[in-house]
Amino acid sequence: MGFLFALLAVTIWSGNFLIASGFVDDIPPVTLAALRWLTATAVFLPFAKRDMRRDMRALLDNRLELAVAAITGVTLFNTLVYVSARTTDTVNMALFASTTPVFVVILARIFLKERISLLRWTGLAVAIAGMLAIATRGSLDVLVHLTFRAGDIVMLTAGFLWAVYTILVKCKPPTISQNAYLGATFLLGTVPLVPAALIEQWFAPAWTFTPAVLGAVLYIGVLASLVAFFLWNSAIMHIGPGNTALFQYFMPVFSGLGAWLMLGQPVTVVHGVGFVLIFSGVVMATRPR
Repeated sequence: MGFLFALLAVTIWSGNFLIASGFVDDIPPVTLAALRWLTATAVFLPFAKRDMRRDMRALLDNRLELAVAAITGVTLFNTLVYVSARTTDTVNMALFASTTPVFVVILARIFLKERISLLRWTGLAVAIAGMLAIATRGSLDVLVHLTFRAGDIVMLTAGFLWAVYTILVKCKPPTISQNAYLGATFLLGTVPLVPAALIEQWFAPAWTFTPAVLGAVLYIGVLASLVAFFLWNSAIMHIGPGNTALFQYFMPVFSGLGAWLMLGQPVTVVHGVGFVLIFSGVVMATRPR
């Protein structure tokens, strides 16, 4: 079930990357993040408040860890992804996004004492090769002439913060239920985004709340936030942060399929080769031995 949860979460998040790139000129990044988490929090809190009241003592006792999880996983991560989409291209975003599972594996070794076998490192390398094959469309020339931009540092930072969040989820006390944990992190993480988005309105170009923007906000607020985070956190508790993080390498595969279905972009042999490499790498890295 843990593997299935991780795969479903990554499938949903692939649409989030399409929205980050497709709406880059339609809505400012911090505002998009604030609308996303306001939607997720408003939808989820009515279902979570009962568990939050019941677990309030445990939530207060672990308030520092919850605050860090909220800032890294909710406030900053997706905001930085949206900022990165404005200042770099898709190839660079995919390249630096591939560092996240590596960060998770290293942090899991340091803080959770998870063993890093040679097979896991080999699987990571194979999965990264598959991701690069898709991101560069199989062209070595694209990789050789890659131009680094400020957005690349932003994406690298986002990847590290997501790794921190993933480790913190694994350290969730058993006295806090999944609903209470998500409700608390959603609420704490959304609070700083609201004033930040209001300040952004003074500097960002004017934008219009169109039906397309509304659909995008509902998708990332309900599916990419509420549903996907629940699946991701459940996967971490079932199979550990290291194994769960490896499924992020499937994101370019599903993003490519989404671009083919919705935007008419072609699916080539390179996508097939990349999928085989990613699938093989994940299988190798998640084997017990």
